[in-house]
Amino acid sequence: MAILPDGALERLAAVVDISKTVFHYAFIPTVLYMGFRKGSDPGMPELSITNLFW
Repeated sequence: MAILPDGALERLAAVVDISKTVFHYAFIPTVLYMGFRKGSDPGMPELSITNLFW
């Protein structure tokens, strides 16, 4: 196993913790954005923000 410099393990743990938080809060909005950007399939109702709450 590689020998890490002093404090590298703490920095790595902080980066992983921040990455998990960003993923946690950004995943659903990203999926919604990509779905609205693509649009609905032919023959299906149009997508709108109000459809999310219905």
